Amino acid sequence: MIKDLKSKKLIYLKAILFIVILSLSVVLNIIEDRAVFRAFFLVLAIWSSARLYYFAFYVIENYVDADFKFSGIFDFLVYLFRRKNDTKI
Repeated sequence: MIKDLKSKKLIYLKAILFIVILSLSVVLNIIEDRAVFRAFFLVLAIWSSARLYYFAFYVIENYVDADFKFSGIFDFLVYLFRRKNDTKI
């Protein structure tokens, strides 16, 4: 059985990798002309965006910062920018 990921740095790295997969899938889907590849890249884009959504609203609340509750993507982005500013002070 795989244990839960506890490292905050690795959790954020995982989110960044989902963003990379999503971005590459969308770009490759646009430039590729073959239907089989297009379907594969579309599946990758949907999967990685769903995982990123899960990361933003479940993983952050339950593993990184249990005190903050998110109600949408905007709240998650505000949280990220506030965290950056808090670490600089």
